[in-house]
Amino acid sequence: MVVDGQVGTGSGEPESSDSLRTFGAVVQALREFNGLSREEFGGLVGFSKHTVASVELGRRMPDVDFVEAAEGALGNTGALRRAAEFLGRQPGLAAWFRRWAAMEKTAIALYTYESRVIPGLLQTEAYARALFDARLPPLDDQEIEIQWAARAERQKLLRNRPNTAFTFILEEHLFRRCTGGAEITRTLIEHMLELSDLRNVEIQVMPTVRESHAGLAGPIQLLETPANKCFAYCEGQRGGLLVSDPTEVSILHMRYARMRSQALSIEDSASLLRQMRGDL
Repeated sequence: MVVDGQVGTGSGEPESSDSLRTFGAVVQALREFNGLSREEFGGLVGFSKHTVASVELGRRMPDVDFVEAAEGALGNTGALRRAAEFLGRQPGLAAWFRRWAAMEKTAIALYTYESRVIPGLLQTEAYARALFDARLPPLDDQEIEIQWAARAERQKLLRNRPNTAFTFILEEHLFRRCTGGAEITRTLIEHMLELSDLRNVEIQVMPTVRESHAGLAGPIQLLETPANKCFAYCEGQRGGLLVSDPTEVSILHMRYARMRSQALSIEDSASLLRQMRGDL
């Protein structure tokens, strides 16, 4: 199944929101209608009664497993899946991306191929602001500050989750374009080289001279959850799709694996980045 705006994985007790409280109220109403206590319902869906309470009170972002298990336990009406599409709590991120951003927080592995812009997890502030300045319709100053704050918060994952493997395949032309100018690009490349020194971060460059590769159909984002389930995310101009169908995810993993062999090695990628930095 390919779902637009599928709910993602969260952790902890986040600040509540209208959408979280509404979803929780729906869960509670359906649970009580079926004559189940929180403990009984928790046993059916594989979560503790405390987690059930947190979801019902709008304090916890339910993960994909919770939504699917709750649907099965409460009659498969589709109400929870539909309600989950509107969940969100993090300002500054596009509504369709918030589910994926929530899943990133607990993923044990993330794989990204990008052919349009440098991925948000790797951007410098100056590069991100250059992208914000080019946005249409234009953003006002407050919107730009909110968006950068959200992006900077996401970037903490690279250093705060040393046991999560992050791999990136980036097209060479993303650097050759010099978005924002030569100085911004030089700083961006230096930032990229610093991040590549982290043990959990691998960066490969897909050279422009390669005539063809397995990712020509567009960007790919993949992740693996702590439960060893895999998901993919595909984003376009005005929306995104979270892909949960195992067959579709497998195809994207196959393409990504092929691209890792077609891109420059990690060492050669770093060498090319240093060369491009010197050319600026």
